[in-house]
Amino acid sequence: MSWVVSPTFADEPRDVLSPENWQRVDKAIDRGLEYLADHQRPDGSFESPKTGQPGITSLAVLAFLSRGHVPGEGPYGKRLLQAIDFVQSCQRENGLLSAAEPEPQHVHDGASHTGNYNHAISGLMLTEVYGMLADERGKRTAATIVLALDFTRKQQTKPRNNPHEKGGWRYLRPRQGWDADISVTSWQLMFYRSAKNAGFDVPVAYVDEAMEYIRRGFDPRQSAYAYNLPGRAGLCTRGVVGGAIVSLALGGEHQSDHARRAGDWILENSFRKYNQGIGPYHYGAYYCSQAMFQLGGDHWKRFFPPLSDTLITHQAADGGWEVERDNNGDYFGRSYTTSLSVLALTPAYQLLPIYQR
Repeated sequence: MSWVVSPTFADEPRDVLSPENWQRVDKAIDRGLEYLADHQRPDGSFESPKTGQPGITSLAVLAFLSRGHVPGEGPYGKRLLQAIDFVQSCQRENGLLSAAEPEPQHVHDGASHTGNYNHAISGLMLTEVYGMLADERGKRTAATIVLALDFTRKQQTKPRNNPHEKGGWRYLRPRQGWDADISVTSWQLMFYRSAKNAGFDVPVAYVDEAMEYIRRGFDPRQSAYAYNLPGRAGLCTRGVVGGAIVSLALGGEHQSDHARRAGDWILENSFRKYNQGIGPYHYGAYYCSQAMFQLGGDHWKRFFPPLSDTLITHQAADGGWEVERDNNGDYFGRSYTTSLSVLALTPAYQLLPIYQR
């Protein structure tokens, strides 16, 4: 297998909305970014508990990038540089990007739980901005990325109780006897792909192992991807299913039968009821929007108009979005959900290389 550039789609992704509705989307995104700017801390981070860092700060940076803002330039340039510096300040000696020290045993919402999320999301952001950084900051970022990639690979090759979980990632500390899940694995795969795009050494074998794990996650009984291997957790959430489709697309499998069936599942589990549904709403909206954009065609046409209308309708007066109602995310605050909502609205802009199709 090799990294494959996605095919050219015949449909124009912006045709799914009228010019007037795209203006509504533009305005909502800009208001969301203003909210984030108002909630950036003096150290460069964006508001969240410590165990959500530096991942939430990285999501905020990605949100700004997805609207065309770049480090060191324009109205948010200085803020983005401060955020990037904060993210790098969180790297530990072993390469892990985590502001909080992981606990010796698994703690829900502790660093032992969030560490691999923070790490992969931050690695993804740093590889996306790497080419925009000059001189010493660029050199420092390259060193951070190399060390982070080494940590990611070591996590991927940890001993597994179940050989079918080979190639995937999960929490930093074992829980429930599972050593991999699609949620964490999808972020790590995006980090690998973005690093490869930026010129870093990511052997194809590393990706093949992760892709094989993703493929094994398809549950034919539900026509979707399960959080853990089918027959174990069996849980299909919108974030997990969307993440699997994005992962397949990054590996060149844009229109496989399983991916399209999973896209149909997403359409059946829509986002019309705000902050409700299967799994965390904003997290699912982010992943599914990227996934349906990758599928294109009827999937994108049927998915994006109602999602964008729902998000815009429920944007708060201050420009942010409310916290997740699902207890797998409510803890992380509004900078988290606002960043995810902006990213869910921007796939058609095609400004983040990792999400281009």
